[in-house]
Amino acid sequence: MRIKNQILFVLIFICSSLFGYEKYFVVERESSSLAVIENGIKYSVMENMRNMNHGVVKFEGKDGYVISRDGYVIKFDPIKEKILAEYKTSKSAIGFVIGKHYVAVANYDDKSVDILDRDLKPIKKVKTGSKNVGIKIYKDYLIFAQMDNDKLTILKDMNCGAKKPNFKLYKEFENVGELPFDAMIQDNKYIVGFFTSKHFGTIDLDAMTFKKVKIFLDEKRKMVLKVPHFGFWSIGGDKVFVPAVGDNKVLVYDMNFNFIQNIKTEGMPVFTSLSPDKKHLAVTFSGKKFPVIQIIDTKTLKIIKRFEFEGKVLHVRWSKNKPHLYVSVNDANVVAVLDVNDWYRARDVLNIKKPSGIFIYDAQGHESPATTFQSKGRKYE
Repeated sequence: MRIKNQILFVLIFICSSLFGYEKYFVVERESSSLAVIENGIKYSVMENMRNMNHGVVKFEGKDGYVISRDGYVIKFDPIKEKILAEYKTSKSAIGFVIGKHYVAVANYDDKSVDILDRDLKPIKKVKTGSKNVGIKIYKDYLIFAQMDNDKLTILKDMNCGAKKPNFKLYKEFENVGELPFDAMIQDNKYIVGFFTSKHFGTIDLDAMTFKKVKIFLDEKRKMVLKVPHFGFWSIGGDKVFVPAVGDNKVLVYDMNFNFIQNIKTEGMPVFTSLSPDKKHLAVTFSGKKFPVIQIIDTKTLKIIKRFEFEGKVLHVRWSKNKPHLYVSVNDANVVAVLDVNDWYRARDVLNIKKPSGIFIYDAQGHESPATTFQSKGRKYE
């Protein structure tokens, strides 16, 4: 048995060295920090990450970026876990995107969009006179919504992807809906939602045309209360899953937003997350059902599993290469790891301070430090 275990460990070690591994960066909401999880354990902590109440982490190539609630963009090395640069764009910023040669930030308080180079040196500030949200990239275009002006704006890089971009106003759509607040990209479509309009809008980014699309709660064509944040939608395979606002339902549409059916849920859904193989959907809730997750089979559209935790569930994240679902349980200071083959709670990652967002870095071509540590004769339990 010991020989078999040694052989298994060698195989794991070789695979880790050749193909890399996943690192999980978990926002510690109230501690200005990111907890780092490797091989199912809390391996380290990155501190001095500014106000992380709504911290978001993104990766592009070998670079990691964080945007803080108080308007800082931070560049870091996700392998060495070292802060490389930071730049304050405004007093409040939420949305940002990473291009090949630039980082673009949609600001709230100073009503602008900042264009920075990849080392966070400023290139250009575009003043809009509005809070700006829903910033996305398509080819040589930057698209974002002006919340205060009910307007969608498209900037074009006149240098066509050169190392230093030169963004100019290309096209704007006005009176698109009241208070645009979130957006997503699906193929060549920019899809935007509104706080007080019972429709969403789409821009065909090849034809540069805009249209309004109504969505309904049921086959009787009852209108939705409002369109929820697109970060909470799940699109994949041949279906779109949308958490209903103000109702205990997940709405299911086909890819053309034709209604299929409603899935009755235990509480009011807040967040839906689709598994990498598109076979399962994890649903989280608000209110009394904050501690609950339900799992939906995307083929049968039936609820197949329920989990309840020791506090509010703020985020979930599916592993891309292991049968695991990571769950941030904010009140318990725990990230729970679910086995999605047999659907059980496999382990808890302890001492994560008020966890919220979970973000994965695929460390291809790198060897896991946790694996190296184990190979020297010590193990994490």
